[in-house]
Amino acid sequence: MLRFLVRRTLGAVVILLFISAFTFFLFFAIPHDPALLSCGKNCTPENLKIIHHNLGLDHPVPVQYYLFMVRIFTGHHFAAGNCPAPCFGYSFAHSELVWPTLMDRLPTTLSLAAGAMVVFLLFGLGTGMLAAWKRGTLIDKTFSSVSLVLSSMQIYFIGPLVLALVVYNNQIFDQPKYVPLTQNPAAWFNGLFIPWCVLSILFTANYTRMARSTMLEQLQEEHVRTARAKGMSSRYVFFRYAWRGSLIPIVTILGIDLGSLLGGAMITEYTFQLAGLGQLALDSVTHTDLPMLMGVMLFSAFMIVLFNIVVDAVYAFIDPRIRLS
Repeated sequence: MLRFLVRRTLGAVVILLFISAFTFFLFFAIPHDPALLSCGKNCTPENLKIIHHNLGLDHPVPVQYYLFMVRIFTGHHFAAGNCPAPCFGYSFAHSELVWPTLMDRLPTTLSLAAGAMVVFLLFGLGTGMLAAWKRGTLIDKTFSSVSLVLSSMQIYFIGPLVLALVVYNNQIFDQPKYVPLTQNPAAWFNGLFIPWCVLSILFTANYTRMARSTMLEQLQEEHVRTARAKGMSSRYVFFRYAWRGSLIPIVTILGIDLGSLLGGAMITEYTFQLAGLGQLALDSVTHTDLPMLMGVMLFSAFMIVLFNIVVDAVYAFIDPRIRLS
């Protein structure tokens, strides 16, 4: 297990370095001057030169990238103030340090993504396994048909539609908003309930079909047929043997889907005007704000890589036949 974790950690470092370098150099391939965002309307060449120096933009791009990566771990002192480690720089557009801004937006994105994951896992796995249990019946056909329809739904379509139906026209729910969980749990749940449902629709449909197919495959495995031949009840065999084995491919896909979940969270935040990392990333692209964009990209990539390492480590606990070496 230790060798596995070390190997995956080294691989994660390489991936993060590649993502950071690709994003950094691609940013400077666009013809623009990010210092103009901090200079203001009445910008003079002298002021622009000072801002270039203060932000380190007077160095060659490879040197800027090296300094950016080093300062993440060592910190840096800007003209606007001290930036302790982890220092992702000073935002051109927001005139504030990147890391505190990321930490301020992070709870919104985590609440949205985690809540949607709980919703689609509960409903997706539940309906998929129920469809497999009732294979060939009306329940199976209904769930399969509904999941096929929902899999074609997209957030940018279903989000405004749900808002129009249950918020603007009928006032069934209030306008979605983020309230910190520690401040008011009930308001936190009510404010994110609609975004959770919208974000989880596509995933619920996919996991319904996936859970059904993997469960049916497991029911045909040799160890499941042996358990039935020994006289064990169908219910016991279903939940004790088939259900546990079907989780392996589902956990695998869940680790891969984390990136899609965060991408969907970005669109969902924009649709419902939630101030999370996704909204921050879109604003950074619009304003060509490299430090903020780099911070969002690196932090999101780190979370995805970390989650995939955790998912791989969980395999051994789900199925003892798997060995991580």
